[in-house]
Amino acid sequence: MNDPSFRPSARPPRPTFAEMFTPKLVSVLREGYDAAAFRADAIAGLTVAIVALPLSMAIAIACGLSPDRGLYTAIIGGFLISALGGSRFQIGGPAGAFIVLIATIVERHGYDGLVLATMMAGALMMIVGFFRLGTYIKYIPFPVIVGFTTGIAVIIFASQIKELLGLDIAKEPAAFLPKLATIWSALPSLKPATMLVAALAIGIILVLRRLRPTWPGMLIAVVVGALASTLLAKFGHEVATIGSRFGGVPSGLPAPEFPALNLAKMRAVLPDALAIALLGSIESLLSAVVADGMSGRRHRSNCELVAQGVGNIASVVFGGVPVTGTIARTATNVRSGARGPVSGMLHAVYILAFMLIAAPLASYIPLAALGGVLAVVSWNMAEKHEFAALLRASPGDALVLLATFLLTVFEDLTLGIAVGVTLGAFLFLHRMAEAVEIEGGGTLLAEDVADHAQGTHPVYAGMPETDRDVMVYAIRGAFFFGATATIVSTLDRMGQLPRAFIFDFSAVPLADTTAAKSLEAFALKLRKNGTRFFIAGAIPSVRRTLVTAGLREPDVSYTASVADARASMKVASRAG
Repeated sequence: MNDPSFRPSARPPRPTFAEMFTPKLVSVLREGYDAAAFRADAIAGLTVAIVALPLSMAIAIACGLSPDRGLYTAIIGGFLISALGGSRFQIGGPAGAFIVLIATIVERHGYDGLVLATMMAGALMMIVGFFRLGTYIKYIPFPVIVGFTTGIAVIIFASQIKELLGLDIAKEPAAFLPKLATIWSALPSLKPATMLVAALAIGIILVLRRLRPTWPGMLIAVVVGALASTLLAKFGHEVATIGSRFGGVPSGLPAPEFPALNLAKMRAVLPDALAIALLGSIESLLSAVVADGMSGRRHRSNCELVAQGVGNIASVVFGGVPVTGTIARTATNVRSGARGPVSGMLHAVYILAFMLIAAPLASYIPLAALGGVLAVVSWNMAEKHEFAALLRASPGDALVLLATFLLTVFEDLTLGIAVGVTLGAFLFLHRMAEAVEIEGGGTLLAEDVADHAQGTHPVYAGMPETDRDVMVYAIRGAFFFGATATIVSTLDRMGQLPRAFIFDFSAVPLADTTAAKSLEAFALKLRKNGTRFFIAGAIPSVRRTLVTAGLREPDVSYTASVADARASMKVASRAG
């Protein structure tokens, strides 16, 4: 146990609390923030606000709420996420990914239930951030992300069919299959004028994206749609607008209002709070990673989660909905030349200015145009190429992808993510176990083969002809619980035991306690037989795990290499 090779691996010092949770706004100001940087942020913020304005209203309406709640979210949540977050370029606001979840919560618990669930989710995100657990959210498998994102895109499009066709539906179910059944029964009520406005909006967005990609296609589509619906109304073809359905948009922010705290209600909305926290964390960190890739900067994930938590709580206190980092708006911010978080703060100020000055104009916006905006958003959101590539990649990835996608669409978003992550974890463990090998013995989880193929395997070379008193086994790969049963059964089938057994751990990068514990019985068996047990070449972290699990001297001797273990045996033989 006094082997000098047994030393903890050197680790860089952990950042201090202040370093981890200092907002990027403070970092940017410390670096030096001049008038040129402010001008760049002002222009970028205006560009993002033009994109966010119609989207925020459209998303709120798609959630079954009034459009002003989307604007409150972009103003309050967007400002705080930029001011307090760990990303230089993150733009916070209502996100299409939340439409399904919010609509379901509102249908089950009402808006008050949504407020309570979102405040609980905000608190959870802050706790996760302060305990520095944000890094683990990045471990969600890629097939799960593609599966639930594409599933959400399908549901968003389904939710807009009513607006695109002008169907008369008093109450649209949130669940997918009942929604489709309701839409089918309402098809006789479709309105050609509404369909014309929706097609016009979609066409403008797609054409401008191809011919003038720098123009605000969505805002232009909404403005042209409003003009078209006004003209159609002159000829007796009414098209539903924000004014006709919601009575317009308020010209300011509401007073803050806290929900009544009720323990029974908190228990009822806890699953929804967990779903909001999980989805918000995933979306915001994905958005921050996209911004990092575009800008060459790095975000602080835990600081970002704390800001997301604060933003969510404040958003619903001021009448909004759950807020998160939005990939499309964040990417627009970076492309527009933003220098730091001030652009995101100004984007919120610009939207507030719209509410204060031009809110009456929002009454003329046709819901069909906003439905067209979300139809394009859902098409862009669907990971079409990635979905097809994963289906072809491997059966395991395809299973995770389809399970997440189908459960998200037909059952529940939270269930889809949970099942996808679980299947992904088992798939990873299986692949890790397959990668573990015993030198000369092949993979531990070998597939069944025909009898005639057995002769093709090489004879195990771990027991040299010149030294039958020493047996050497070498493990390659992670020594963890997934490979434990097969390793133990392999050792139990060794037959006659030698005078010395050497376990070469030099190619083992990690070990867990379950696997280490499984060797205790084998060590006892060797000791009863009078066989010396050596573990050679274990790195400090692996050796520490083995020792903690009970593999200590005199039952086990640790050496730096197999050669050292052989030398130790020779010395013992001469002494004997």
